[in-house]
Amino acid sequence: MPAGTSVFHGANAQGKTALLEATYALAVGRAFRAEREREVVNFEAARAGEAAYITGIAVGGGQNITVVVGYQPPTPANSYAGYSERAPLAPSVVKQIRVNRQPSTAAGLVGRIGATLFVVDDLNLVLGSPSHRRRYLDVLISQAHREYLETLQRYQAALRNRNGLLRRQRQDHVEPDEMEYWDDQLVQAGSRIILRRADAIDRLGELAQSHHRELAEPDDVLTVEYRPSVPPGGTVQDTEADFRRRLRQRAARERATAVTAAGPHRDDFAVFVNGLDANSYASRGEARTIALSLRLAEADYLSDARNDSPIILLDDVFSEMDAQRRERILRKTTAYRQTLITTTDADLVRSTLGESATYFQVCAGVVTRVD
Repeated sequence: MPAGTSVFHGANAQGKTALLEATYALAVGRAFRAEREREVVNFEAARAGEAAYITGIAVGGGQNITVVVGYQPPTPANSYAGYSERAPLAPSVVKQIRVNRQPSTAAGLVGRIGATLFVVDDLNLVLGSPSHRRRYLDVLISQAHREYLETLQRYQAALRNRNGLLRRQRQDHVEPDEMEYWDDQLVQAGSRIILRRADAIDRLGELAQSHHRELAEPDDVLTVEYRPSVPPGGTVQDTEADFRRRLRQRAARERATAVTAAGPHRDDFAVFVNGLDANSYASRGEARTIALSLRLAEADYLSDARNDSPIILLDDVFSEMDAQRRERILRKTTAYRQTLITTTDADLVRSTLGESATYFQVCAGVVTRVD
């Protein structure tokens, strides 16, 4: 794929988004539309035991990185559990990752290739549930600081095991030292997540505010506020001490609900415009502008943290924008080393970028370069 800006245009359901999804998967180890890994592989292909592979070579920083993300159904067509002709279930798949031909994990992949994704669903960053905003933060920080994903995985494992003990307590005796062990794992990993998130939110707030001034009304002031379940302390040790205290305070609630009541899994962040919480008061147009500001801030954050330009991916995000805002977004995003854009209307993009971009038509999964 050429450097600079590439525009993929064509009718709906021709495969444009699949191109961006493949690129994104090579950067973060998973597709952005699929809720479950098994959804990546075509249903009938998975039933037949056929695998899907995404392969790419990234060039940057004086080196080439070859990445393969593969999805392999583990069983033949007619032998997987749960299948019935009446209500067929998609087969599960096993994901395998290779980096420069060597087996890798998602933690070993993320951060090697930076990518920032703009999609229509970005409205959920403003109007959606806290889980959307946590995912945004986790993907961003994992790409900028490679140890973060390993810490997050340790935290999630500790959370699952601790919740399992809380459920078991309802039926059986649990040794105190068993709970203490998972408390330690939860607190140690969770405190590092909290501090990383707090630092990221501070920087994102500054960057998003700057972009928002250019995209919205000049007098509008955007601020981003971290809302942690456990507030960050001055040091890791301070945060750990507060985390442990909050777990003790919520012990009775946890016994009743069998769910861990404090920690990064309950974090959120809020965006305010002129002091009003955008989640409650922003219109769809205002929310879209805020979301674009956050994505542009993400790209800047990654550039600064990695000292390398991320790949910018824009998936059909221009149809609801006025011409002025569309031009501003295009000017900003195409300043990066590589930008991939999908659209059903090439003229919307061509009117701003002209011949400075490379254009491709996508039809039934076939990509053809056009002048």
